[in-house]
Amino acid sequence: MGFEGAVWQIRSGDDSVGAISIDEADFPWLSGHFTPGPAYAAVRELFARELALLERVDEHVEEWEAAYAEIERRVTLSSPDGPVAEFLLHIDGDRAWFRWSEEPFED
Repeated sequence: MGFEGAVWQIRSGDDSVGAISIDEADFPWLSGHFTPGPAYAAVRELFARELALLERVDEHVEEWEAAYAEIERRVTLSSPDGPVAEFLLHIDGDRAWFRWSEEPFED
């Protein structure tokens, strides 16, 4: 699968959280322009909190893990080929970056 130019979807149930138009691929990380969808408002603060905790993750590992677990509970990520099994997703303004796996990540 080519990455640049692809559009990945973020959903919360049947609702669109947003789309990521990939413009940079540095495998395993992909990044691109984030366009919010109607359901983004309901999870915006989750992503803001996760990102703030990520900046200090060495001091707040458990808090970051709890914040990210809530993101995983609330949203799904789909490639152009369909949903992925696991992902690590960050959103900051109009940028999003993530890595994913077709299989669950190992602990």
